[in-house]
Amino acid sequence: MTKPKVLISDALSPAAVQIFKDRGVEVDFQPNLGKDKDKLAEIIGNYDGLAIRSATKATAKIIDKATNLKVIGRAGIGVDNVEIPAATAKGIIVMNTPFGNSITTAEHAITLMLALAREIPQADASTQAGKWEKNRFMGVEITGKVLGVVGCGNIGSIVADRGLGLRMKVIAYDPFLSPERAKDIGVEKVELDDLLRRADFITLHTPLTEKTRNIIDASAIAKMKKGVRLINCARGGLVDEQAVVEALNSKHIAGAAFDVFVEEPANSNVLFGHPNVICTPHLGASTTEAQENVALQVAEQMSDYLLSGAISNAINFPSITAEEAPKLKPFIALAEKLGSFAGQLTETGISKVTITYEGHVAEMKIKALTSAVLSGLLRPMLGEVNVVSAPVVAKERGMVVDEVTRAAQSDYESLITVTVATERQERSVSGTVYHDGKPRLVDIKGIRVDAEFGKSMIYVTNEDKPGFIGKFASLLGDAKINIATFHLGRVEQGGDAIALVEVDGAVPADVLAKVQALPQVKQAKVLTF
Repeated sequence: MTKPKVLISDALSPAAVQIFKDRGVEVDFQPNLGKDKDKLAEIIGNYDGLAIRSATKATAKIIDKATNLKVIGRAGIGVDNVEIPAATAKGIIVMNTPFGNSITTAEHAITLMLALAREIPQADASTQAGKWEKNRFMGVEITGKVLGVVGCGNIGSIVADRGLGLRMKVIAYDPFLSPERAKDIGVEKVELDDLLRRADFITLHTPLTEKTRNIIDASAIAKMKKGVRLINCARGGLVDEQAVVEALNSKHIAGAAFDVFVEEPANSNVLFGHPNVICTPHLGASTTEAQENVALQVAEQMSDYLLSGAISNAINFPSITAEEAPKLKPFIALAEKLGSFAGQLTETGISKVTITYEGHVAEMKIKALTSAVLSGLLRPMLGEVNVVSAPVVAKERGMVVDEVTRAAQSDYESLITVTVATERQERSVSGTVYHDGKPRLVDIKGIRVDAEFGKSMIYVTNEDKPGFIGKFASLLGDAKINIATFHLGRVEQGGDAIALVEVDGAVPADVLAKVQALPQVKQAKVLTF
C-alpha cells in the first residue's frame, strides 16, 4: 500500500514532522512554500494532505490543482485563509485545531484587560522616556467589576473562569450557551443589550459571521456605560474600528485593547496612535506552548484521517473517531449505494428525502451516513458531488432532508431506508450490511429482495405473469450478455414484481429497448454502481 503524502507549506514544529513520519505518512517539509502561490499550485497535485498555518492561502485556484488532495489541516483555529466552499465542492476535508491555543488566547485577553485597567504600556513608555508621571496614570481595580464576555465557547469560558478567579462578576452573551452550562461555569447568561449596559470590561470571543460582523458598532457603543473598556482578541471585523475611535475621543470608552484588526497585517489603522489604545500584532496564539500544541494536534488529526478515516475538528464534515471509522465504513458504502439507486431512478425534481436508521446503525454517526446518501442520490443528476459537498448542494437546491432514528422494527440488526419524494411520486429503498461486511438491498418499493450491488444491473418493474422471466433471459442471452446474478421479488402472485439482474459488461441501448417492449414490463433501466 502506498504511503499517503503530506505537504507542510508553513513553519510547523519539527515535532509535527516527526509525528507524520512515525505514523507512516510521507512528509515534505517546505516551510516557506506557502508564500509562493504559483509554486504551490504547481506541485499541490502530488499530495494527499496539506498542513498549513496562516501564511499559506489555500485559494480556489490552488484547490482546483489539488487533484489528489483529501485533507487540509490548519494548525490553529482560524480558517480564513482556506476557501472552504471550493474545498468542500472538491470533497476535501478541512480541519482546524480549535483547542490547541485556547488557553494562550484567553490569557492574552486577560493580560490586555489588566494592562488597560492600569495603563501599563503608557506608563512603561513614559517611565523609560525619563519621566516620572506617577500621578498621571490613575488606573482602576478589577476586583468587583463586571466582565462581559461576548461568546462563551471554549476560549470565552476560559476567560470567564480567569475573571472569576480575579474576583470579578462575569456575565455572558451567547445564544448557544445553555442555562445549565452557564451555571456550571459560574456565569450569568444575559442578552446582549443587558451586557452592554452593565459591563465595566467587555471582551469578545465569537467567530466572525454575517450575524456577528460589527456586533460592536456605534449603536452598541451608545448602550454601554460610560468608562467601559473594550478588548478584542477574537476576529477583526467584530468591531467598527472608527466608531470605537470616536467613542474614545468622547471618553465614552475609557480604553480599548485590540489584538486583531479588519485588515491584517495592519500596517496602519485608525486605532493606532490613540493614547488610550493598546495594540498587539495578532499575538493570541503566540506562545511556545500553543504553537507546539496546534502543530502536534494537526499532525495527529491528519494522520488519523489519511490512515484510518477518522475525522476530528473538521469544518465541513461530521467528526468520526478512530473506533467508529471501521464500523461506519461499510454503512457509508451502503448509504451511498442506496442513494445512488434512488437517484438513478429519479427523473424529476426531488422535494424531500427521508432517511430512516433502524437498530444498531441508528447509534452511529448518522450525519456522515446522511452525507453519503445525499452524495449517491445527487451524483446521477449533478455529476461532481461528493460526501463532503452533498449536504450543501442539497440545501442550495431547496431539498428537505429528514433523518429518523428508531429501534429495530424488522428482522435486521441494522436497516437504512431512503425515501425520495418528487412532484410525481414517492419511492423507498432499504438496505443492510450482513456479517460479511457487504451492503445488500433488501427492499425496493415495499417488495422484499436480497441482492448485492453489482457494477452493472438491469432494474425491471413488471407484472408477475408466467413467461416473463424466460423472455427476459432469452433477450439477454441472444445479445451475448452474461447474467451474474438474478434476483426476483413480488408483492403477491400476479401483482407488481421486480427483477434485479447483475450483468457482465455494458447493456446496449437497443437491448434495453427490447426489454422495455416486453408486454409485462412497466419500467426497465440500467443502474451502475
